[in-house]
Amino acid sequence: MSSSVVEEEEIQCGSTLFEQEQLQEMSGVNVGGGYVEVMCGCTSHRYGDAVARLRVFPNGDLEITCECTPGCDEDKLTPAAFEKHSGRETARKWKNNVWVIVGGEKVPLSKTVLLKYYNEASKKLNRSNKSQRTKVFHRDEFVGCIECGKERRFRLRSRDECRLHHNAMADPNWKCSDFPYDKITCEAEEERGSRKVYKGCTRSPTCKGCTSCVCFGCELCRFSDCSCQTCVDFTSNVKA
Repeated sequence: MSSSVVEEEEIQCGSTLFEQEQLQEMSGVNVGGGYVEVMCGCTSHRYGDAVARLRVFPNGDLEITCECTPGCDEDKLTPAAFEKHSGRETARKWKNNVWVIVGGEKVPLSKTVLLKYYNEASKKLNRSNKSQRTKVFHRDEFVGCIECGKERRFRLRSRDECRLHHNAMADPNWKCSDFPYDKITCEAEEERGSRKVYKGCTRSPTCKGCTSCVCFGCELCRFSDCSCQTCVDFTSNVKA
């Protein structure tokens, strides 16, 4: 099959993701390559609007290329990562904080059709997990700051939470100020040792790691858009 035919099929795929009427009032719409792209942004009370481009794929993936400044090279960001990159003060609510322009007005993603495939993929994943005999469960994990050495707790109950922990673990220069849940510094107190032993295992509150709470890879904590070897190996095995 020639490259021109493949490209034509990809463009046709992108054009069928949404009805034309659903996108006609959105700013910066571009259809092609098996995706739909629109202009998006996130507003920080301190830094103002960070503008970017959002790509919506039929498998539910959402990919953002930031254009907040001419020299910004952040691309292939998840909405949650873009929300944090923009300096938004109230993070973890990207569905409401990331917006698109519809009819000249800023409209949260949650109030548009753009999350249709993301929501469908999330529901399918939830059904898949519920159908398993043993429910996939991820205990809390800790990530240490490179500057002060203090460990900060990450909950891993949802795919978004797993991604935040995954990104933190992949960052060799992770520090307290990068903590996604609260704005903290190295001066903030670390959890007491007596408290850190409680990681949420459903079998035993102070479990040090068992088959009930330690996951070695599932669709909740591995990501097809991540280039780390762990995710690449998992994705390859699933497709095999």
